[in-house]
Amino acid sequence: MVKGYTSVGMKLLFIPFSVAGGLVAGFLGKKIFEQVWGLIDEQEPPEPEHRVTTWGKLIAATALEGAIFRATRAAVDHGSRQAFASLTGSWPGQDEPEPE
Repeated sequence: MVKGYTSVGMKLLFIPFSVAGGLVAGFLGKKIFEQVWGLIDEQEPPEPEHRVTTWGKLIAATALEGAIFRATRAAVDHGSRQAFASLTGSWPGQDEPEPE
């Protein structure tokens, strides 16, 4: 038996929730980043392939985008796990973090 899952079947049943959640998180994260970046700068955020940009602006945009995406992904993932658990009665994952 897989730790944290009632059965391997429940783990497989959760996969579509996880995939859908990942797609939703990617879309939401992109939209949130676009809105936040619009408050910071009128130009589109710099990308590594842009020749004319500053290192500071490039690193700041990339770090902000990563932080927003990670937080959005975590929120959507946890929400999809809560929805799955309320539908099935089985939590898809560990109950709590492993002690260090």
